[in-house]
Amino acid sequence: MSSNQLTPKIFACSQSVELAEKIAKEYGAKLGKVTTTHFSDGEFQPAFEESIRGRRIFIIGSTFPNSDNLMQMLLMIDAAKRASARHVTAVIPYFGWARQDRKDKPRVAIGAKLVANLLQAAGATRIMTMDLHADQIQGFFEKPVDHMFASTIFLPYVKSLGLDNLTIASPDMGGSKRAYAYSKYLDSDVVICYKQRKKANVISHMELIGDVQGKNVILVDDMIDTGGTLAKAANIMMERGALSVRAICTHPILSGTAIERIEESDLIELIVSDTIPLKRESSKIKVVSCAPLFADIMQKVQENTSISGQFLM
Repeated sequence: MSSNQLTPKIFACSQSVELAEKIAKEYGAKLGKVTTTHFSDGEFQPAFEESIRGRRIFIIGSTFPNSDNLMQMLLMIDAAKRASARHVTAVIPYFGWARQDRKDKPRVAIGAKLVANLLQAAGATRIMTMDLHADQIQGFFEKPVDHMFASTIFLPYVKSLGLDNLTIASPDMGGSKRAYAYSKYLDSDVVICYKQRKKANVISHMELIGDVQGKNVILVDDMIDTGGTLAKAANIMMERGALSVRAICTHPILSGTAIERIEESDLIELIVSDTIPLKRESSKIKVVSCAPLFADIMQKVQENTSISGQFLM
């Protein structure tokens, strides 16, 4: 059998096993076998327990902190390269360190570019990801990047809610493009929150640009970390006469007391994907799986067919 006829294999980094199992099931395959040896000082060594010579392999793993998650992806890519895999596709549903996409003050690193360099140096021949924090990160790579948009999975859910007087909102100026894209498909108005920060994750002031009186509002963002921005925005909107406020956030980082903050806020619902496993369930959090989307894109890449039909934004 020639290398072009060999079926691909799918493997998971330990932080994304649950999502990888869903993706493999949607793809119609089983996860490949990987073992990880741990040393007493915290070092670890992943190993493929089956032949991958001449095959396309997909390695699934989000690279959210701590840095062990990124390191495991790098080690598995390197191991695959050294085991003579034909193509090594890094499937990174949540691309960590993406907030460091530029020098926003002197003497700081551009972490996203560094991560891109590391992935390519390790041996990745293709990258798949979803809702990058900044679109320009695609340009940090010299390899093909398949950048999916979570609107593909969220829009059907939003439409199923059957909300009248719908308004899409961006929690900051940087997310206005995403908000306008959602509003285009939902034929709705747009409002924008203008915020100023004292420092990272700390908001000093927020203003609302637009009218939410009598509206059902849906905030859209690429990630939710501490939940402070969304909670504050929801509370302001309810004070300004909104009928209800929901939020769509692709990547549920939910650090610290974020879940408690969401539960105590005026948000009716927080809709997220499963790129990052939830720390715990909450009655206010609805998870919409991205597994069918990634499985479909992986199938199309394997068959060398167009994936542009999946881009709703």
